[in-house]
Amino acid sequence: MTEMMELLLQNTNICISESIIEDQECFEAPPFKIRGCVLTSLERLDDEFTKLLKECDPHSNEYVERLKDETKVAALIDKVQKYLETHNNHSELCRIYLRKIEHLYYKFDPRVLKQKAGKVPADVITSVQEMEKLCKFIYAKDDTNRLRTRAILSHIYHHALHDNWFQARDLVLMSHLQESIQHSDPSTQILYNRMMAHLGLCAFRHANIKDAHSCLVDLMMTGKPKELLAQGLLPQRQHERSKEQEKIEKQRQMPFHMHINLELLECVYLVSAMLIEIPYMAAHEFDARRRMISKTFYQQLRSSERQSLIGPPESMREHVVAAAKAMRNGHWGACNNFIINEKMNAKVWDLFYQADNVRAMLTRLIKEESLRTYLFTYSHVYDSISMQTLADMFEMEKASVHSIISKMIINEELMASLDDPTQTVVMHRSEPSRLQSLALQLADKINNFVDSNERILETKQGNFFLRGANQGNFRSDRQNFGRSNAQEWNRGRRDNRREY
Repeated sequence: MTEMMELLLQNTNICISESIIEDQECFEAPPFKIRGCVLTSLERLDDEFTKLLKECDPHSNEYVERLKDETKVAALIDKVQKYLETHNNHSELCRIYLRKIEHLYYKFDPRVLKQKAGKVPADVITSVQEMEKLCKFIYAKDDTNRLRTRAILSHIYHHALHDNWFQARDLVLMSHLQESIQHSDPSTQILYNRMMAHLGLCAFRHANIKDAHSCLVDLMMTGKPKELLAQGLLPQRQHERSKEQEKIEKQRQMPFHMHINLELLECVYLVSAMLIEIPYMAAHEFDARRRMISKTFYQQLRSSERQSLIGPPESMREHVVAAAKAMRNGHWGACNNFIINEKMNAKVWDLFYQADNVRAMLTRLIKEESLRTYLFTYSHVYDSISMQTLADMFEMEKASVHSIISKMIINEELMASLDDPTQTVVMHRSEPSRLQSLALQLADKINNFVDSNERILETKQGNFFLRGANQGNFRSDRQNFGRSNAQEWNRGRRDNRREY
């Protein structure tokens, strides 16, 4: 096919198109007209190449050798693109551009970040600029909704991969894909899941913890991120899926070199949940109406608490749970050591491109959230506390401590005030004590218990109030009947005496 494309590019008097009818074909005199479609042939070849990669063992040398052929496929796509651009058919151009995008969107280009840092000249064309050009053409010229949707998803994925958080977030919000993606075909839904995973990782690298958690929560809550990202099938339960369904799902799997590290995803999700959930738990310790922010993280904590013997953490999950317990007590140093150590670096943090920046960001966030947790937990012990003492305790700058406490007071999370001359936080003691909080909880639970009992009685014996009224009437009738009988008996006794 490479030779055919070179021939077509060299000889402009040869025209191959699906619109040419068999009667109009001309093989003898120029311009030569041949019925056919170069684009369809290329799409089939590309699909066969992907199938070939799926069938190979990803850990073998054969897979690596086959993957090297991608450069040939990419070169062929460029030639077909160049040929189609001379004919200016918009629908065919959109299809070939999407093929090029699908070979480009998941590849990381270090020149992008170097260009941001000024290490690479601004006139160098990077993969982000190439994606921008291809996607914008599809947005403008595509008539089918599917190609545009896939182009947007690939564009967001590529932005997220290169730390362009704001561009990726704005594209997601403007496209409104989250509202309509459930109506798309399965392969587009898989691409959407992959995009959300990388968007969550990008938000985490930018220290937007709440955004990272909300991006990853739908993937991780199901317990099936491996299936949702098309990176393998979980062992099936009895009659869960038929052999035909399993065969179809295997065909949808992504090639191994396009996989996203699942342990990295889970770790980022659990750490994000820890940084949100632990301060929230400390602030609402005695609140009976407390809600769970992250169900998966909550389950990990509960399962750890149920264990009678807890040894040193070994797995990634155990490290996060141990860090959460340390943060709960305000020990930021222990929490930081559980999250950032040699084992966790090898498993998770070293997989990021700029790993040192990520670790520095994590340490800063752990200090801030540990400070908030400490104030929520131990504020009732203090009458006042110096901000300098807090800054020394958590190894933070005094301005950062001042900023965090000010936000807590403004948001009414902490009942306190700042005394500027002495640089202290004065507690107001308006929160209920532990005993008072437990008493309020008990009162709420007893009220709920009484209400539920009354409802059960009503359903079993009819309306409670009518039943009470009927009982009262019956009791008064019995008393009246007793009184009338006694009066008649006494009257009978008096009459007998007169006879004597």
